[in-house]
Amino acid sequence: MSGHSKWANIHRTKEVTDQKRGQVFTKITNAIIIAVRESNGITDPNSNFKLRLALDKAREVNMPNSNTQRAIDRATGAAGAGAMEEIIYEGFAPGGVAVMIEAATDNKQRTVQEIRNILDRVGGTLGGSGSVSFMFKKLGYLVVDKGNNAEETVLKLMDLGVEDVDEGEQEIEVYVGIDKFEEMKKKIAGIGLTISKSELVFKPTTLIPVGDAKVAARILALLEKLDSHDDVLKVYANFDIPEEILEQSKKESL
Repeated sequence: MSGHSKWANIHRTKEVTDQKRGQVFTKITNAIIIAVRESNGITDPNSNFKLRLALDKAREVNMPNSNTQRAIDRATGAAGAGAMEEIIYEGFAPGGVAVMIEAATDNKQRTVQEIRNILDRVGGTLGGSGSVSFMFKKLGYLVVDKGNNAEETVLKLMDLGVEDVDEGEQEIEVYVGIDKFEEMKKKIAGIGLTISKSELVFKPTTLIPVGDAKVAARILALLEKLDSHDDVLKVYANFDIPEEILEQSKKESL
């Protein structure tokens, strides 16, 4: 299964079971601060697209309203937030798999060194700007409930003009152009479908097949370590790991 789809499923499970809620809240806080600062202080989510997405994420994980308000206050200078900025790192995981890392930091030198160290420890490398980004496309990503008839739901979604659809076991993953993101959310809700998640992602356009369970285990371990870093907001990779190899890789990681 392709990198974003498989990692998204693994990561969603982790989000549900992860007890380190403070770390999740910290990542969302940073995303809120960046969204407000990049818009020159716009705190109305109806006029600030990135802020609206960050607040949606906060609601998904039941982040208290008091936390989100403190993040907005920090972004507008009420409590100070340092020189927080968003940075995208590019690199390679074991097996030549491309990795995109979205981070938020107030100390670029510290963060880049720590990201490099994580990659180095598992046989990966940090690349320069543009080294792997050409293998990804930024899209809107929606997770939609299947409804009573999955096949019918997929057909309805395709009729709306979405860019791509990937049917999973429990839900349907939908990709749309960024310029049509909000429009598609309204259209999908308008035909009676429930959206459980919405965000912007880097979807792989070129996939790297992984047929070795040991390599697959190292790739997933790397993504886990990157995602656990406080400064990292999201991680993407373009691996294609068959289900049987994925199951073997779990044993390799034990």
